[in-house]
Amino acid sequence: MRKDIIRMLAKSKSGHPGGSLSIIDILTVLYYEFLRHDPKRPHWEDRDRVILSKGHAAPALYAVLAHTGYFPRETLLTLRTLGSILQGHPDQKRTPGIEASTGSLGQGLSIAIGCALAAQVSKKDFYTYVILSDGECNEGQTWEAVMSAAFRKVDNLTAIVDLNAHQLDGSTKEILNMDPVPDKWKSFGWAAQEIDGHDYRQIIDALSWARSVHGKPTVILARTVKGKGISFMENNNHYHGVAPTPDEAEKALAELEAKTF
Repeated sequence: MRKDIIRMLAKSKSGHPGGSLSIIDILTVLYYEFLRHDPKRPHWEDRDRVILSKGHAAPALYAVLAHTGYFPRETLLTLRTLGSILQGHPDQKRTPGIEASTGSLGQGLSIAIGCALAAQVSKKDFYTYVILSDGECNEGQTWEAVMSAAFRKVDNLTAIVDLNAHQLDGSTKEILNMDPVPDKWKSFGWAAQEIDGHDYRQIIDALSWARSVHGKPTVILARTVKGKGISFMENNNHYHGVAPTPDEAEKALAELEAKTF
């Protein structure tokens, strides 16, 4: 899937590699191990929901959707082209498997709370996950939503924060330091757990833990590496929103071929 991310971004000459590579492990575990979903019925009423609040990382979600059968893998190479179902940010009207059109940062958690509350009101047992970036936690609406979910005891919701320590203009600590992150979420009434967002065992254990918590929403704070898996992209904020050149893509793909994660 990392290779598919590189291929589609290089082909489109546009997109966000860093934040896509940092969340691909989390998305893989979600879709292959935890999510109740059916690629043949993307609008199945009882499906679990995944909201990608950090919509600029759509290439990661597209890769997982293609690998799990929502559309052919060759469609990935149409990323950001005119008329493609795969645009730069997720579009729920265009793309099978997309639950919300996102990318206006700060809004995804509010959407996810709406989904979770809808399940409760309609007495459905589907579960909602939302993936946020650490940079978008600068947004006031995120914290309004955090407070609302705890107040309403929305325990069929798990937020996953991609703590890759970088955002568009630099490091998150330099722009608006959120530390201590777990304490902030707990103080708002959430059950919180911090993990290595690239360790599959930790991801699996945290997602299992989240489903076992009752009476309050849960948040998984995933420490990740921006550009994970490609040496010259790791922790390099240049690749927040710059696609690899053909030479860089060739080098990246060679690295990925040689790696065992």
